[in-house]
Amino acid sequence: MRLHRNLVVAVIKVLDGTFNQNLYADKTIEKILKFDKRWGSRDRGFIAETSYEIIRWKRLYSEISETKSPFKYGELWKIFSVWAILKGIQLPAWKEFENTPRRRIKGRFDSLTKIRKFRESIPDWLDEIGCAELGENKWTNELSALNKQADVIIRANSLKTNVNDLATELLKEDIQTEKIKGFPYALKLKERKNLFKTDSFKKGYFEIQDASSQLVAPFLKVEKGMKICDVCAGAGGKTLHLSALSENKGQIIAMDIYKNKLFELKRRAKRNNAFNIETRIIENNKSIKRLHGRIDRLLIDSPCSGIGVLKRNPDSKWKLSLEFLNKIKNTQQEILNKYSPMIKKNGKLVYATCSILPSENQNQIRCFLKTEIGKKFKIEEEKIVSPFNSGFDGFYMARLSYK
Repeated sequence: MRLHRNLVVAVIKVLDGTFNQNLYADKTIEKILKFDKRWGSRDRGFIAETSYEIIRWKRLYSEISETKSPFKYGELWKIFSVWAILKGIQLPAWKEFENTPRRRIKGRFDSLTKIRKFRESIPDWLDEIGCAELGENKWTNELSALNKQADVIIRANSLKTNVNDLATELLKEDIQTEKIKGFPYALKLKERKNLFKTDSFKKGYFEIQDASSQLVAPFLKVEKGMKICDVCAGAGGKTLHLSALSENKGQIIAMDIYKNKLFELKRRAKRNNAFNIETRIIENNKSIKRLHGRIDRLLIDSPCSGIGVLKRNPDSKWKLSLEFLNKIKNTQQEILNKYSPMIKKNGKLVYATCSILPSENQNQIRCFLKTEIGKKFKIEEEKIVSPFNSGFDGFYMARLSYK
């Protein structure tokens, strides 16, 4: 591979934004890719994939290059040179690469990768918590899986098409896919492509959604004509799936505290032909109390650490903190207690997270069942999706029924 200066500079700018300015990697990459309209798909792919890979291995590469945050401009080039050397890429004769210690880089890599926190590039505090909650062997396996690049997986919108017809349509647009056993609406791309520009996407034939995430809506056991509520709807990936499963029958109330996310959900719902979705901003407790005892199915796709989706959001592990983790656990319990009274007699509730930590998952459910409102519920089923065992994102979901 030959390195081109303008592309490498673009990667350095992404690293500066992500590491030094605490910006989100995806937004930073999206902004950088608009700098030069002459960049083709291969150029854009290099910038995005290289940036994500270096962000994923930030701790290991900075340790090898003996650099520390906040990183000076020259230190970002050192980190990039570590990536290039370990990839076997010939460094050009640029001043930024002068005196790059190739042999030392390989030697330090061999030494540091014997230690899990460096090999898997994880903060000390998170490594300690994961090991304590899951056990050393399981945590090691999960970390290894979470450091692999995520596949691009889409969900066929059954309001408009099915997986077979969608695969045929995408093939016409030079996008090859394959089915995933056990996931009736999922297709996996054989090669990474920009899907947002395809006619199939613009027509609302699919949404990008990991296979694990596609398990949540069916887990709620919805039936046509039900009154369903998604109380942490966000931009509505699972809300749209619920609409498809209910075949546009009944009512789906999508709630969130962020107005802009619900606006995005409206836009997506229109493209999907999902007409039974009503969005409601949560401004105070009145909007919640109005729904007490009126909901057949309640989805709590709870805010969480996001540790289960590190393979697609590698920068999040550098933004996480112990303080945030403790705070989000309190929030999770508050949400369970605040929204569960919405459920009708014989109704069902699903609590889901994209975390693999029991303290955010099973422990939260056990704690909730001991509360005054929680005593009225019983567990019907729990599902744990392991990144190591499945190859997909890490997820937890529990379905509770109202006694």
